[in-house]
Amino acid sequence: MRRLKILVADDESIIRLGLRTMLAELGHEVMLAANGREALQLTRTADPDLALLDINMPLTDGLEAARAIGRKHPMPILILTAYSQQDLIERAAQLPIQGYLVKPVNEKELAAAIEVAMARFEESQAAAREVAELRQDLDTRKVVDRAKGVLIESGMSEEEAYRAVQRRARSARLSMREAAETILKESVSG
Repeated sequence: MRRLKILVADDESIIRLGLRTMLAELGHEVMLAANGREALQLTRTADPDLALLDINMPLTDGLEAARAIGRKHPMPILILTAYSQQDLIERAAQLPIQGYLVKPVNEKELAAAIEVAMARFEESQAAAREVAELRQDLDTRKVVDRAKGVLIESGMSEEEAYRAVQRRARSARLSMREAAETILKESVSG
């Protein structure tokens, strides 16, 4: 496993220090926070690769911190808690987290959870990128189809209209979308 910058947030100093020792032995760099607010600040300033958050902390609890981190600084997040209550598990399941560990946790469990969290996070990020690309492709196709429609109304066949958009893109060194948008603008102003 590669060396990670890991944020550990827990209000119990003995737990923070124990986790720091375990994580350092696994070869990771560790940043410590005593509460959720400190964790959020470290997320902004230190750019960690993964966050390990206790649920029950003062100021901002681990679940709220996970929600904020997921929105502003997406990264793999593991929730670490002494509580295995069903309502906490259900609340955690609604958040952008990759794991839920119940204390006490040993080095092997922690190492395995980190590895799985990193892999799942990468998979979810890749899927999100793919969805964004597909959305963009669909939007481009819609713009090109509208431009073709304008050209078809002027008397071209569908194939001729598509070639006209392609020629415009090549000659002006534009993307198909940009060429189609130019055609649509010209149709409105002309």
